[in-house]
Formats: sequence, C-alpha cells, structure tokens
Amino acid sequence: MSGGRFWQQLEKGQVGDSVPLAQALDEIPWNADGLIPAIAQQHDTGEVLMLAWMNREALEETLEKGRVCYWSRSRQQLWRKGESSGQVQELREVRLDCDGDTLLLQVDQKGPACHTGRRGCFYNRVRDDRLVVDKPVLIDPASLYGK
Repeated sequence: MSGGRFWQQLEKGQVGDSVPLAQALDEIPWNADGLIPAIAQQHDTGEVLMLAWMNREALEETLEKGRVCYWSRSRQQLWRKGESSGQVQELREVRLDCDGDTLLLQVDQKGPACHTGRRGCFYNRVRDDRLVVDKPVLIDPASLYGK
C-alpha cells in the first residue's frame, strides 16, 4: 500500500483496528525536506503550546525516550526541547491526523514552551482590526537561554 491509499484505508478502520507503527511511519507523507509539522498540546488542559517540525529521527527518538525532540530548521539539527532552557516536554501521547501529514503531541510541558518565555507560542490574538498580545512573559528569555 502506498501513501494516500494507506491513510484512506485507515479512514475505514473501526475502534481497536491497528497497523504496525513502522508501516505507518513509512507511509507518512514527509515534505520535500523530510519533515512533518508537529503541534504540541498540554495533555491535561488542551492548551495548544507550539508548532514545530519533526523528521523521522526526531519522531523515533521522541517515541523511544518519551521526551520530545524536534528538528530545528534554522540550525539543521535535532532539537531536544528544553535542552538549553530546561523547559522540557514529556510525551504523553502521539496522534496523526486523518491523512497522516500532521502530528499532535500530547505533552506535559515543564515551564514555558515559547522561546519568548511565555507559556505557549500563540500569544498574538486577532481582535477586530488589532493584533493583541494576550499572554504574559513568565520567565525572562535571557535567563532561559543565557543570552
């Protein structure tokens, strides 16, 4: 089975049906850079924390170790969340969307998820004709990253 047909077959699945994880990983439609978007969500509150990218190596490490690892597009290397700031994400659950092209990571976020020192990255809210900052800085980013 290849690509889209794999995910179409899963659409017909019943509760409890399963496929081997290795097969599902092979069928993920990684983008041209070998990446897939990953949304991090706080497992107990549903709060959306951030969006980042994973390659297969990052996803496999995350699944194996239970601590979230992303791919840094700017640094072109694995980015273990909290490696420099101490603000780690412990994995609770991974889900893929209906066509396998987006990950949802249910995590337990320790401290701020955003490099700005805010709890999450989605702190800019559109309100009428304004873009409004609606979340406070919890920790000075300079103290998180030693800058």
